[in-house]
Amino acid sequence: MVLVDEKDHEIGLKEKFACHKNPVPLHRAISIVIYNRDKSQILITKRSAKKPTWPYYWSNSVCSHPYPQETYAKAAKRRLMEELGIKTPLKELFRFVYQAKMNKTWGEHELDAVFVGTYEGALLPNPDEIVGFEWLEIKKLKVELSKNPDKFTPWIKTIFPRLV
Repeated sequence: MVLVDEKDHEIGLKEKFACHKNPVPLHRAISIVIYNRDKSQILITKRSAKKPTWPYYWSNSVCSHPYPQETYAKAAKRRLMEELGIKTPLKELFRFVYQAKMNKTWGEHELDAVFVGTYEGALLPNPDEIVGFEWLEIKKLKVELSKNPDKFTPWIKTIFPRLV
């Protein structure tokens, strides 16, 4: 994984699992939010047990990391296909830095580039990445995030308010 400073300058590389062990170094990430065609619903996904951070938590449509020498946009396009089996145009909306500790061992510290797109059709979720998905009305997601925040990943709690 690509380690960076707060201005997104590369400062090194580190193996994926080592990169998520506390203390977690700042590294590049991508988050994708997929809307239905009329943008009334967002596709949320439930993370696989194989994820070291926040397994079985609900999150935005796709979350991952760029490879070394890969742009954020190319990583987003690649991971959309690898995780959901779909292609759709994506637009980068913003970037942000966050840090979250899951437990004594695992955590996140990411410079996250957020992309959005629209899609309607069949999904082919990769079971190594996603164990469930749901199209949720934006109003209902807002309620769920406030009533049941412990069901969701920390980064979706930062991303969602900036979308609506």
